[in-house]
Amino acid sequence: MDKIRKKIYFLSDAHLGSRALEHRRTHERRLVNFLDEIKEEAAAVYLLGDIFDYWYEYKYVVPKGYTRLLGKISELTDRGVEVHFFIGNHDIWCKDYFVEECGMIMHREPITVELYGKEFYLAHGDGLGDESRGFKLLRTMFHSKTLQTMFSAIHPRWTMELGLNWAKRSRLKREDGKEPDYMGEDREPLVLYTKDYLKTHPDINYFIYGHRHIMLDLMLSRDARVIIIGDWIKYFSYAVFDGNELLLDQYVEGDKEKPVL
Repeated sequence: MDKIRKKIYFLSDAHLGSRALEHRRTHERRLVNFLDEIKEEAAAVYLLGDIFDYWYEYKYVVPKGYTRLLGKISELTDRGVEVHFFIGNHDIWCKDYFVEECGMIMHREPITVELYGKEFYLAHGDGLGDESRGFKLLRTMFHSKTLQTMFSAIHPRWTMELGLNWAKRSRLKREDGKEPDYMGEDREPLVLYTKDYLKTHPDINYFIYGHRHIMLDLMLSRDARVIIIGDWIKYFSYAVFDGNELLLDQYVEGDKEKPVL
């Protein structure tokens, strides 16, 4: 009898701590409960960015809160579960705290990885296919080491207020605080980027992204799929791979036997 393979999970965009959301502690606990439910069957968990609505890490100071999540992640890594953390456009400013204190594996760029014999391209998704000048400028500023050093000279009391309020305004300025709906295969930036990337990397089977806050599972060829895994604000969604099938699903607390989408 074949040995049962443990599963690999992918999720993103929890935006923990967001001031645009009510019941922030309940929001965190829901993610913690999910991680607790999968800990026995998980080989690895890939957190594909924007897990925090704002995270700015100093040499000796980290943001207040999130102890339930970080404690649960530490429990997983202590059990031998790999937890991979991708920086997003809201939690760019991570240094070594998650690695040293929680045992996570940090990724600052997209990666290609083989999982159970399949090729995966994994990324948060910001900056991929988005040609707008405003976004490119903002992303360049956020990734600037010089500007980060200057920002670090400001007392955390002020930077945290600035960062959390900026993130709140960024969300609320959208219509109803929501991301735009799926724009179609011929207009969605991440889909267009993937199609172009696939031309020179035809061996990749699965492209998995966060960032867009939509649930999308699209076949691009007989062997390639692109998945945008939604978020943990509206959908509480994730992807799971058991070595044979990759499924896009939604978490309902206390309902592990629900039908798959």
